[in-house]
Parts: sequence; structure tokens; C-alpha cells
Amino acid sequence: MGRRREEALSGERAERRLTSIAGGRAAGADAARVRELRPRQDEDEAAPEQGRLWHVVLSVAGPVTPLAELRAGLERLAHDHSFFLTARYAADHAEVRYWEEARDLHDAAAIALRLWGEHKASANLPPWEIVGLEVVDRATYHQRVAEGFGDPPPQLGAVHPFPG
Repeated sequence: MGRRREEALSGERAERRLTSIAGGRAAGADAARVRELRPRQDEDEAAPEQGRLWHVVLSVAGPVTPLAELRAGLERLAHDHSFFLTARYAADHAEVRYWEEARDLHDAAAIALRLWGEHKASANLPPWEIVGLEVVDRATYHQRVAEGFGDPPPQLGAVHPFPG
């Protein structure tokens, strides 16, 4: 608490640096950037960071898009994203559920918030905005399913319209 107070009084601002876990999805230039952002460790402390699995539900919405085009884009996203679970869609909104491996909730949420934008061109997704995000740890997700809340585990990689 003392350090934060000193920073606040001196006008300095502490910045949170996002990093991926070792062996995560970062590759090439991204991996070099992650290593650059990661704090230096003494060789005695060289234990690799342990990632955790986080269940992510990303909700997006925007202008009406032809359903066939939207479905094709979501299927390409499912093919590109290694931990993709399922997607539901309608002409003006969609929901994507998947697992993310990250060090902590902050990193998992930051990665999730970049997902749609980073895959917009490669998967030919509509120019929608993120309107909702839920990130929970693995234990919480399984507890919710066991208690009857939330959806049961979906058919992996399924892309289907919202019921209705």
C-alpha cells in the first residue's frame, strides 16, 4: 500500500503489463514482445509461469449481417482458435464460448477483448463491437454446470443460430 501511495503522491503511474504464459499462443514477433514485457528473473527464479484455464463468453453485436456470411466467419474462427467451444449467432449479434489459457484473470480478459478484432480480417467477421464479456476460472465454470446453471458442455466446435 505504501508504494502505491508514494506513486500517487509523486504523480507516477504504475502500469500493469500483460504477459502470456511460456509456451502460450504468442509466436514470432509476438513471442519476442512478450519476453520483452516480462520482468527479468534471476536464474534461481527461472521456474516457468503456470497458466490456468479460463472459460470465456464473448458477446458481440452490430449491423445486420447475412446469416450465411456470419456462420462462415464463425466457422473460420472456430477453426483458427485452438480452444474454441461453440458459437451462437443471429443476424445482429453473436456469442462465442471458448477456453483461454492465461496467467490470471486480467490477462485472460485482455486476450478475450482482442479476439474479435484480431480475427476480423482473417475469419471475415463483421465489424461488430464487443458488448459483453464473462471470464470465470475452470472450477467456477464446472461448479455452475454441476448446479444446473449455465449451459451444459456444448458439442465442440459447434456454430449454430440462437434458438427462436
